Amino acid sequence: MSTPLWRSVWVRGAISAAILAYLISGIDVSAAWAAIVQVDMLLLLAVLGLVGVDRSVMIGRWLLVLRGSGQRVAVKSVAWIFLVSSFIGTALPATIGSDAARAYTLSRRTDDTSEAIASVAVDRLFGVLSLAVLAATGALLWGSARDALPIGVVWTAAGLVVAGGASVFWADRLLRRLLPTSWHDKRAGVALVGLADALSRYRGRRATLAGVFVLSLIVQLLRVVQAYLLGLGLGIDVTLGYYLVVMPVGLLMLLLPVSVAGVGAPQGVIMWLLRPLGVPDELSLPLTTLIILTGLAGNLPGAWLYARSER
Repeated sequence: MSTPLWRSVWVRGAISAAILAYLISGIDVSAAWAAIVQVDMLLLLAVLGLVGVDRSVMIGRWLLVLRGSGQRVAVKSVAWIFLVSSFIGTALPATIGSDAARAYTLSRRTDDTSEAIASVAVDRLFGVLSLAVLAATGALLWGSARDALPIGVVWTAAGLVVAGGASVFWADRLLRRLLPTSWHDKRAGVALVGLADALSRYRGRRATLAGVFVLSLIVQLLRVVQAYLLGLGLGIDVTLGYYLVVMPVGLLMLLLPVSVAGVGAPQGVIMWLLRPLGVPDELSLPLTTLIILTGLAGNLPGAWLYARSER
């Protein structure tokens, strides 16, 4: 069976390489490289520390989702699955690959595929919702963002994301109305209904969802601070508030399965959003590159655990 184009590492690698080549073609490469080499090492180390913190919070967030659904998976196993899946997902379609690896591995350990997929879906959903909330908040509080991205566009996109995310928790009712009756007894239909029911059960777990949302906001704020510190390390004079608009949009682009490890499209978007503030591409490209590299550094523990695993 042939692999769909969007899942091909080679196709996405080619897209990433093409976009990166285009971005590099318009800048002074030597100046960009000099900026990376001369980055403030103390700030870089601080960012790497924050990367470790945000990984820990993400593990805790998923653990909270699992506990809320009654799945008693050991903390050590949750951390192992999350870290290894994040590493494996580096070469797979954006976060789709790592999430699929998480759900598959968890389902093998719990024998409940629907709940496993639902836990990963809810965890990812709140990550996206928190990005939308931060982007809308940043656009509201920092008017300078309007120069790059109209506030109406940000608010409309955020509203659509929140509305679409909320509808997931009524998936059981929606699916039963939309799914043809002839599918209800088929294997695929039963699996879909089981997943929809598992997602919908989170409607009654409000305390869990509130905690997951708070942890999601903390994760995204940590990433905003990481970008801000890297910017300071490169000598970029942009307020922390403006990064509240720039980073959520860039991270949302990172979720699209069109690049490898975030190279290409997310970098171009962040560079475009920094231009209205007078940030030269020779500094914004190194910034986006360091954001990607520090993020990949957060996957190294998963690589080590994967190398040590027997299977």
